[in-house]
Amino acid sequence: MSMQRITPFLWFDGQAEEAAKFYVSVFKGKLGKPMKDPRDGKVLVSSFEIKGRKFDALNGGPEFKFNESVSLVIHCKHQKEIDYYWDKLTADGGEESMCGWLKDKYGVSWQVVPDFLLRQMRGPKAGKVMQAFMKMRKYDIATLKKAAA
Repeated sequence: MSMQRITPFLWFDGQAEEAAKFYVSVFKGKLGKPMKDPRDGKVLVSSFEIKGRKFDALNGGPEFKFNESVSLVIHCKHQKEIDYYWDKLTADGGEESMCGWLKDKYGVSWQVVPDFLLRQMRGPKAGKVMQAFMKMRKYDIATLKKAAA
């Protein structure tokens, strides 16, 4: 198995360890050994792994905030998966947006997308499917299938 050569490095304002634990709980991942700041012994970087991908979360301070210019995409096979991730990631202060996008309680942007939609957007019914999903916040596969029929 090859080593992951690019690791997303997420900047938090004091919630890196909390966020890492949250993501591990949502995605059934695992925490790595935290890196502590030698000056005060507090956690500086929390490493974690979800779905086979490694991430680092930094307690960097208030200088930078997350925005929608970068998002993480969750590919979902069925509605139950969409509902699960949507509910978990919008809980406790997360925000819904349009077309399968949301922000979690830490401000990280996610796209919760059914595989069905991605297949349809490459096919002859793409226009009809797009009209249907442009009205949605959380994707509804049954509605998308009706639009594609």
